Amino acid sequence: MRTTTLLTLLAAPLALAACDSGQDMAEMNDMPMAEDGMMMDDQDMSAMDPGDMMQTASAEGTVTAIDGEAGTITVEHGPVPAIDWPAMTMAFEADEQLRSNVSVGEGISFEFRTGPEGSVITSITKQ
Repeated sequence: MRTTTLLTLLAAPLALAACDSGQDMAEMNDMPMAEDGMMMDDQDMSAMDPGDMMQTASAEGTVTAIDGEAGTITVEHGPVPAIDWPAMTMAFEADEQLRSNVSVGEGISFEFRTGPEGSVITSITKQ
């Protein structure tokens, strides 16, 4: 008798938890969703800072330095209107393959992404 009581006491909370989880799913099915699965309930999204998001862009410039130890390529590039950047000289992170395919003084076109974690060159084409 004790074994039956013990098993019932252990199984009852599991059965109740399983019954309750279906209710949560039913509530979620009533929530409005965008096509991409994001919540869309007409809330004001202005609190999201676009500066916190990764952005991608392309630019043209001249390689001014390659630092293998830091893993960067420094580029003197023109304005980047897609992300509102003026012309400047800056270091971009770049993988070893990209660093080995360019030389200081070379003109390049490049694609990159930038955000709070920094700016990373994703592809380079020599000009």
